[in-house]
Amino acid sequence: MGGKDTGTTSDDERYFLHGGRRWRRADPSLPDNVGRRLLSHLGRARAEVATRKRAGEDKALAAARERVRLAKTGLGERGDPWWEQTARERRDRWTSALEDLDALAAGDAPDD
Repeated sequence: MGGKDTGTTSDDERYFLHGGRRWRRADPSLPDNVGRRLLSHLGRARAEVATRKRAGEDKALAAARERVRLAKTGLGERGDPWWEQTARERRDRWTSALEDLDALAAGDAPDD
């Protein structure tokens, strides 16, 4: 797919409304397995944000928030709009996010 995807989707496909705010939808071109992995990382990162916030652990909270940012960027909910990216740029976005998130998760694993 050459060129940009600008104009191929409507605002209804790009955004949804919740609580009176407009939120960007995830990239619909995400393969199912990639979307599941990114959502799994996102859920774990959000839980970590809540835990670290309650504990007042600022450094760990910042790291957890960075993981949320990476997951949402991989999903296409943050960063450059997915509808303005080429197919290659979209694939590179989610691949890079997953590589970074997997590396961070591996660093969290307990030593055997």
